[in-house]
Amino acid sequence: QVRLVESGGGLVQAGGSLRLSCTVSGLSISNYAMGWFRQAPGAERKFVQGISRNGVVTYHGDSVKGRFSTSKDDMKNMGYLQMNNLNFGDTAIYYCAVAEGLDMSPLSYEYWGQGTQVTVSS
Repeated sequence: QVRLVESGGGLVQAGGSLRLSCTVSGLSISNYAMGWFRQAPGAERKFVQGISRNGVVTYHGDSVKGRFSTSKDDMKNMGYLQMNNLNFGDTAIYYCAVAEGLDMSPLSYEYWGQGTQVTVSS
């Protein structure tokens, strides 16, 4: 019954911005931490950004420090990943996921979306 659906991916030029959305059904995100991960071709899935249950604590991956931010809207049951100053290295499939507590390990996350492609051109 739980479903997460990412949206907002696409093609963007280097230096541009995108905002990804995660629409959640089957659970209330007010009771879960939300994490964002990405996976490039031939690479491991890596943590990008996460936010705690109460929405006041965030973690970030080193490669996106100062460029990405995440938020939750508990009333809409949605999460967001704002991505600024994108570069070619950000090209990947991006996933949202929820966990009991905020963590950087994908093994800690119970439910996952299907992913959305982000492609950054030179």
